[in-house]
Formats: sequence, C-alpha cells, structure tokens
Amino acid sequence: MAEEALLEYLHSEIVNYILTKENNKENDLSAIEYIGYSTGYRIIERLTRELIRFKDELDTMKFICTDFWTSIYKKQIDNLRTNHQGVYVLQDNAFRFLTHLSSGSQYLEHAPKYVAFTCGIIRGSLANLGITSTVTAEVQTMPSCKFHIQVTRT
Repeated sequence: MAEEALLEYLHSEIVNYILTKENNKENDLSAIEYIGYSTGYRIIERLTRELIRFKDELDTMKFICTDFWTSIYKKQIDNLRTNHQGVYVLQDNAFRFLTHLSSGSQYLEHAPKYVAFTCGIIRGSLANLGITSTVTAEVQTMPSCKFHIQVTRT
C-alpha cells in the first residue's frame, strides 16, 4: 500500500515540477514523456531479464498488458485491441493516475499531463524490446484511458 502511494505522489510531483518550471511556458509535456521513456526502458529490462524472447509483436503487447502493467499499476489492462497492421489500443477503465481527479468534464483538459508519463513508459519498454513506436493517449471520460500504439516499420 505504501509503495502505491509513493508512486502516485512521485508522479504528481514530477508533473508539478516540470509544468511549473519557468522555461516551460507552453506546458510542454515532452519532458514528462521522456522521464517515462527512460523509466519504462529500465523497468522492462529487469522484468524480461530471465524470460525467453517473445515470438512476435502481439506476444510482446500481451506481456505489456499483463505482467508489465501489473508490475507498475497493480492491475492488468482491461482491453487490448489490434488491427494486426501495427496499431494497438490498450484500454484501462480505471487508470490509476486519473482516479483521484474528479470525473467532471471540466477536468478533461488536465488529463494529458497525467498520462504523458505512461505514454513514455510504454514507448520506452517497447523500444527496449526492439519495437519502435509512437504512443498517444485518449481520455474521453474520466478515469478511463486509451493508449494508442502505432508501431513504426523500418
């Protein structure tokens, strides 16, 4: 329980620190996303250290939705969808960093700053596993969040 509260407080302070810096007048979320990227890159390295390589991209995404997500957020992703052409949508119906915000529509404009870190975590973990991607988040109703992953083919 204490470690869960620590993650939430740390996340809140990172968001607050980055957004209140004097040189961040436009509320640039790239610094938050980069912190998430480096965090995800390191976490996935530890989690997969003793696992065999994943057989394909879908197998990797399933691991992200189950074991990886559980290690960070203490629950699995609620839904994984794909078009089998490099687009994946991960849906969390009670996203941890949004559950403590009010569910009113007036707070939707603040949601991007609370999901940027997780977009970075997903992108960093996939990068470490050899999958280059672009990750965006969509929040239509609080506290539900959809993470859209577009795999970049090289």
